[in-house]
Amino acid sequence: MQKRFPSFSLSSYGAGWSANRRIAIVASVVAVLLAIAGIVALMTGGDNGHQDPDTAAPTPADSPSSTEAAPKPSSGSGSVPKPPQIAEPVAYAKAGAQMLWSYDTRDTSRDQQLAGMRAWMTAETTYADWASVSGQVPDPVLWSRMADQDQHATASVTEGHYPSAFKAALADDPSAITEAYIYVVTVNGKQTLSWKKGGGGAEERAVTLAVQCRPNHDCTLAAIAPSVTQ
Repeated sequence: MQKRFPSFSLSSYGAGWSANRRIAIVASVVAVLLAIAGIVALMTGGDNGHQDPDTAAPTPADSPSSTEAAPKPSSGSGSVPKPPQIAEPVAYAKAGAQMLWSYDTRDTSRDQQLAGMRAWMTAETTYADWASVSGQVPDPVLWSRMADQDQHATASVTEGHYPSAFKAALADDPSAITEAYIYVVTVNGKQTLSWKKGGGGAEERAVTLAVQCRPNHDCTLAAIAPSVTQ
Protein backbone atom coordinates (compact mmCIF):
# COMPACT_ATOMS: atom_id res chain seq x y z
CA MET A 1 0.00 0.00 0.00
CA GLN A 2 1.28 3.44 -0.89
CA LYS A 3 2.66 5.21 2.17
CA ARG A 4 1.06 8.56 2.85
CA PHE A 5 3.45 11.29 3.86
CA PRO A 6 2.63 14.22 6.15
CA SER A 7 0.95 17.08 4.37
CA PHE A 8 1.56 20.78 4.70
CA SER A 9 -1.78 22.44 5.36
CA LEU A 10 -3.22 25.27 7.39
CA SER A 11 -5.61 23.09 9.30
CA SER A 12 -2.74 20.91 10.48
CA TYR A 13 0.09 23.33 11.21
CA GLY A 14 0.69 26.53 13.06
CA ALA A 15 1.09 28.13 16.42
CA GLY A 16 -1.65 30.39 17.76
CA TRP A 17 -1.37 34.13 17.73
CA SER A 18 0.90 35.52 20.43
CA ALA A 19 -0.94 37.30 23.23
CA ASN A 20 0.37 40.76 22.35
CA ARG A 21 -0.34 40.38 18.63
CA ARG A 22 -3.81 38.98 19.26
CA ILE A 23 -4.71 41.85 21.58
CA ALA A 24 -3.45 44.46 19.10
CA ILE A 25 -5.24 42.94 16.13
CA VAL A 26 -8.52 42.22 17.87
CA ALA A 27 -8.62 45.59 19.60
CA SER A 28 -8.14 47.27 16.24
CA VAL A 29 -10.88 45.22 14.61
CA VAL A 30 -13.65 45.61 17.13
CA ALA A 31 -12.37 48.48 19.29
CA VAL A 32 -14.76 48.99 22.20
CA LEU A 33 -17.63 47.07 20.68
CA LEU A 34 -17.08 43.91 22.67
CA ALA A 35 -15.91 42.97 26.16
CA ILE A 36 -12.54 41.25 26.44
CA ALA A 37 -14.14 37.82 26.64
CA GLY A 38 -16.20 38.53 23.57
CA ILE A 39 -13.16 39.68 21.64
CA VAL A 40 -11.28 36.49 22.39
CA ALA A 41 -14.32 34.44 21.39
CA LEU A 42 -14.58 36.31 18.10
CA MET A 43 -11.08 35.38 17.01
CA THR A 44 -10.65 31.95 18.60
CA GLY A 45 -14.17 30.51 18.58
CA GLY A 46 -15.68 28.20 16.03
CA ASP A 47 -14.80 24.77 14.74
CA ASN A 48 -11.32 23.84 13.65
CA GLY A 49 -10.68 23.05 10.02
CA HIS A 50 -10.70 19.42 8.85
CA GLN A 51 -7.62 17.46 9.86
CA ASP A 52 -6.59 14.10 8.49
CA PRO A 53 -4.30 12.34 10.99
CA ASP A 54 -2.82 10.18 8.23
CA THR A 55 -1.56 13.18 6.30
CA ALA A 56 -0.89 15.71 9.01
CA ALA A 57 1.85 16.17 11.57
CA PRO A 58 1.34 19.28 13.71
CA THR A 59 4.31 21.53 14.30
CA PRO A 60 4.94 21.93 18.04
CA ALA A 61 4.31 25.38 19.48
CA ASP A 62 7.99 25.75 20.29
CA SER A 63 9.14 24.70 16.83
CA PRO A 64 11.69 27.08 15.27
CA SER A 65 9.28 27.61 12.37
CA SER A 66 6.80 29.36 14.65
CA THR A 67 9.11 32.20 15.60
CA GLU A 68 11.93 32.38 13.08
CA ALA A 69 12.52 35.39 10.90
CA ALA A 70 11.78 35.03 7.21
CA PRO A 71 14.91 34.20 5.24
CA LYS A 72 15.70 36.05 2.04
CA PRO A 73 17.35 33.54 -0.26
CA SER A 74 19.12 34.85 -3.34
CA SER A 75 17.25 32.30 -5.41
CA GLY A 76 13.91 34.00 -4.73
CA SER A 77 10.68 32.45 -3.47
CA GLY A 78 10.37 29.37 -5.66
CA SER A 79 6.82 28.46 -6.56
CA VAL A 80 5.21 30.78 -4.00
CA PRO A 81 3.14 33.36 -5.91
CA LYS A 82 3.62 37.06 -5.37
CA PRO A 83 0.84 38.86 -3.47
CA PRO A 84 -1.84 40.25 -5.78
CA GLN A 85 -2.63 43.94 -5.99
CA ILE A 86 -6.10 43.69 -4.51
CA ALA A 87 -7.81 46.27 -2.32
CA GLU A 88 -10.85 44.16 -1.31
CA PRO A 89 -10.49 42.09 1.90
CA VAL A 90 -12.41 38.94 0.91
CA ALA A 91 -10.72 38.71 -2.50
CA TYR A 92 -7.28 39.10 -0.91
CA ALA A 93 -8.05 36.55 1.80
CA LYS A 94 -9.15 34.03 -0.85
CA ALA A 95 -5.90 34.56 -2.76
CA GLY A 96 -3.95 34.28 0.49
CA ALA A 97 -5.62 31.03 1.48
CA GLN A 98 -4.89 29.53 -1.92
CA MET A 99 -1.25 30.57 -1.56
CA LEU A 100 -0.99 29.07 1.92
CA TRP A 101 -2.56 25.77 0.85
CA SER A 102 -0.23 25.39 -2.15
CA TYR A 103 3.42 24.36 -2.17
CA ASP A 104 5.92 22.38 -4.23
CA THR A 105 8.93 20.80 -2.54
CA ARG A 106 10.27 19.78 -5.97
CA ASP A 107 11.40 23.29 -6.84
CA THR A 108 11.00 25.30 -3.63
CA SER A 109 13.19 25.09 -0.54
CA ARG A 110 11.83 25.69 2.91
CA ASP A 111 13.63 29.04 3.09
CA GLN A 112 12.09 30.04 -0.23
CA GLN A 113 8.65 29.04 1.03
CA LEU A 114 9.04 31.25 4.09
CA ALA A 115 10.40 34.16 2.08
CA GLY A 116 7.53 33.93 -0.37
CA MET A 117 4.94 33.89 2.40
CA ARG A 118 6.60 36.83 4.15
CA ALA A 119 6.03 38.98 1.07
CA TRP A 120 2.27 38.78 1.71
CA MET A 121 2.54 40.27 5.21
CA THR A 122 1.72 43.80 6.33
CA ALA A 123 4.78 45.96 6.98
CA GLU A 124 3.08 47.44 10.07
CA THR A 125 4.79 45.55 12.87
CA THR A 126 2.09 46.51 15.37
CA TYR A 127 -0.37 44.29 13.56
CA ALA A 128 1.80 41.70 11.80
CA ASP A 129 1.83 38.31 13.51
CA TRP A 130 4.52 36.56 11.47
CA ALA A 131 4.70 33.68 13.96
CA SER A 132 1.14 32.62 13.11
CA VAL A 133 2.08 32.49 9.41
CA SER A 134 5.59 31.03 9.54
CA GLY A 135 4.25 28.42 11.94
CA GLN A 136 2.34 26.90 9.02
CA VAL A 137 5.59 25.64 7.46
CA PRO A 138 6.86 22.21 8.58
CA ASP A 139 10.20 22.08 10.35
CA PRO A 140 13.36 21.50 8.27
CA VAL A 141 13.42 17.74 8.88
CA LEU A 142 9.82 17.21 7.80
CA TRP A 143 10.21 19.52 4.79
CA SER A 144 13.22 17.41 3.75
CA ARG A 145 11.16 14.22 4.05
CA MET A 146 8.44 15.77 1.94
CA ALA A 147 11.00 16.86 -0.67
CA ASP A 148 12.41 13.33 -0.82
CA GLN A 149 8.97 12.24 -2.01
CA ASP A 150 8.46 15.17 -4.41
CA GLN A 151 5.41 16.20 -2.38
CA HIS A 152 3.43 19.12 -3.73
CA ALA A 153 -0.04 20.55 -3.38
CA THR A 154 -2.46 22.72 -5.28
CA ALA A 155 -5.53 24.44 -3.89
CA SER A 156 -8.90 25.71 -4.98
CA VAL A 157 -11.08 28.17 -3.09
CA THR A 158 -14.84 27.72 -2.97
CA GLU A 159 -15.82 30.84 -1.03
CA GLY A 160 -14.77 33.54 1.43
CA HIS A 161 -16.87 35.55 3.86
CA TYR A 162 -16.84 37.76 6.93
CA PRO A 163 -17.71 35.72 10.06
CA SER A 164 -21.06 36.61 11.59
CA ALA A 165 -19.52 37.94 14.82
CA PHE A 166 -17.29 40.29 12.86
CA LYS A 167 -20.19 41.56 10.75
CA ALA A 168 -22.27 42.12 13.88
CA ALA A 169 -19.47 44.12 15.51
CA LEU A 170 -19.09 46.35 12.46
CA ALA A 171 -22.84 46.85 12.23
CA ASP A 172 -22.85 48.15 15.81
CA ASP A 173 -20.11 50.69 15.06
CA PRO A 174 -18.77 50.88 11.49
CA SER A 175 -16.13 53.44 12.49
CA ALA A 176 -14.38 50.92 14.75
CA ILE A 177 -12.46 49.51 11.80
CA THR A 178 -10.79 52.80 10.91
CA GLU A 179 -7.81 52.60 13.27
CA ALA A 180 -6.04 49.65 11.67
CA TYR A 181 -8.42 48.53 8.90
CA ILE A 182 -8.04 44.89 9.90
CA TYR A 183 -10.77 42.64 8.47
CA VAL A 184 -11.56 39.11 9.60
CA VAL A 185 -12.27 36.72 6.71
CA THR A 186 -12.98 32.99 6.70
CA VAL A 187 -12.11 31.05 3.53
CA ASN A 188 -13.17 27.53 2.53
CA GLY A 189 -11.65 25.39 -0.19
CA LYS A 190 -9.87 22.17 -1.09
CA GLN A 191 -6.23 21.11 -1.09
CA THR A 192 -5.02 18.40 -3.50
CA LEU A 193 -1.81 16.55 -2.55
CA SER A 194 0.52 14.57 -4.79
CA TRP A 195 3.79 12.70 -4.37
CA LYS A 196 5.92 9.98 -5.97
CA LYS A 197 4.51 6.81 -7.56
CA GLY A 198 1.07 8.28 -8.07
CA GLY A 199 0.39 8.94 -4.40
CA GLY A 200 -2.03 11.68 -3.51
CA GLY A 201 -5.33 12.77 -2.06
CA ALA A 202 -7.59 15.74 -1.46
CA GLU A 203 -8.90 17.40 1.69
CA GLU A 204 -11.37 20.13 2.49
CA ARG A 205 -9.75 23.19 4.08
CA ALA A 206 -10.94 26.21 6.04
CA VAL A 207 -9.03 29.09 7.61
CA THR A 208 -9.75 32.46 9.21
CA LEU A 209 -7.37 35.26 8.25
CA ALA A 210 -6.83 38.79 9.51
CA VAL A 211 -6.34 41.01 6.45
CA GLN A 212 -5.29 44.66 6.51
CA CYS A 213 -6.79 46.84 3.76
CA ARG A 214 -6.14 50.52 4.33
CA PRO A 215 -7.90 52.99 1.98
CA ASN A 216 -6.03 53.56 -1.29
CA HIS A 217 -3.63 50.70 -0.53
CA ASP A 218 -3.46 47.07 -1.57
CA CYS A 219 -4.42 44.56 1.09
CA THR A 220 -1.84 42.60 3.09
CA LEU A 221 -1.95 39.64 5.45
CA ALA A 222 -1.80 40.39 9.17
CA ALA A 223 -2.28 37.01 10.83
CA ILE A 224 -3.80 33.55 10.74
CA ALA A 225 -6.32 32.73 13.47
CA PRO A 226 -5.61 29.63 15.58
CA SER A 227 -9.07 28.26 14.76
CA VAL A 228 -11.77 28.77 12.17
CA THR A 229 -14.59 31.25 12.89
CA GLN A 230 -17.73 30.96 10.80
